[in-house]
Amino acid sequence: MNIRLKNLSQRLKRELLDCILVTAAANISYLVKFKSRDSYLLVSKKKSVYFTDSRYIDEARPLLKREGISAVNIHGPVFEEIARECEDLKFRRIGFEGHVMTCLEHRRLAASLKGKARLFPSGELVEELRQIKDASEIAFIKQALKITGLTLGFARKIIRPGRKELEIAAELERFIRFQGASNAAFDIIVASGPNSSYPHHAPTNRIIRKNEPVLIDIGVEYKGYKSDLTRVYFLGKINNLTQRVHKVVLQAQQLAIKEIRPGAKMAEIDGVSRGYIARQGFGKCFGHSLGHGVGLETHEGPRISTTSKGVLRPGMVFTVEPGVYLAGKFGIRLEDMVLVTKKGCVVLSVSIN
Repeated sequence: MNIRLKNLSQRLKRELLDCILVTAAANISYLVKFKSRDSYLLVSKKKSVYFTDSRYIDEARPLLKREGISAVNIHGPVFEEIARECEDLKFRRIGFEGHVMTCLEHRRLAASLKGKARLFPSGELVEELRQIKDASEIAFIKQALKITGLTLGFARKIIRPGRKELEIAAELERFIRFQGASNAAFDIIVASGPNSSYPHHAPTNRIIRKNEPVLIDIGVEYKGYKSDLTRVYFLGKINNLTQRVHKVVLQAQQLAIKEIRPGAKMAEIDGVSRGYIARQGFGKCFGHSLGHGVGLETHEGPRISTTSKGVLRPGMVFTVEPGVYLAGKFGIRLEDMVLVTKKGCVVLSVSIN
C-alpha cells in the first residue's frame, strides 16, 4: 500500500469507517498517482479497488499494480459492482464524499447495497491530505511554473498595441504545449485597459491600446499538477494613479509573504495584505481572498482568506495574489506561488517576471 493510501486508511479508523468510496477525480488521481478518468476508488485497510471500464482499464492496470491496487473492469451498473465488492469484503460502514457524490449516485449505491451496509458522509478526508505536498508533487509544480515562466516571457514579446486579447490568449495556449505542458490549467485571462478591472475577465476581441495595462493570469498543467501566476504589463506611459496602485499591490504582497511560516493563522496572513491596501485608501477595491492552494486542482486547500480557520503547515503550496480593481479604469493583481517550509516560506515563482 502506498503512503497516501496508508494515511487515508488510518483516517478511516479514526472515523470508524470500514472503507471510503472516493469519487472526486482529483482525489482518485492523488491516491493512485496517475491521472484518473471516469473511475471510482474503494479504499480500506484490507484492500483498495479501482473501478473503470474498457476505455481505460488496460492503460491503468500496470500503474495500479505498481501501487498495490486491484482493478475491476466495469461490465454492468457500476454501483452494483461496488456493492458486490463491499459485500465480499464484509464492509458495513462505508464512507462517501458527500461534497462530491450526487443525490442520484447516493440513491443508486444505497439501493445496490440492499441494506447490508450503511453509508456515511466522510467529509474532505482526501483534500486534507492533499494540502501537504510531498517532494514529487513539489517537483511537478516547479516544472509547471518553469513552463509558465517561459510562457510569460513569450507574452512580453507578443503583447503590443493593435492586437486583440483573444489573439494573445490563443498564442499563449499554443506556446505552452510546445514547452511540455499538457494544457492550460484554466482559461487564460488576457485583460487590457478597463477590462483588467474585472478579476476573471474572459478575453474578447478588444484591441489593446497604447498607454494601458495588460493583465495576464495564466497557469499550465504538467503531469497533472497546476501552476497559477498573474502579471501586469504596461504599454507606453504609465500614469501616476496606475503607478501608485501597482506599488500598493506589490507592497501588500511582500508584507504578506514575510509573515508566512508554520503555525501562522491563514486569516492573519490575509489580514496583513488586506489591511495595508485599506490603509492606502483602496480597501473597497480588493474583494477576493488573498490566495488559494494549487496542486492537482488550480483552486484547492488551503484557502487564505479572512474567514479561514486553519494555520499554515510545512508542505503547503498556495498563491499570494492581492489586487486592486478600479471599475471602468484598470485593475492590478500580482500573483505568485509559495511553499511553506519548516522555518518560513519559499517563493517558487520568484524569478518569473
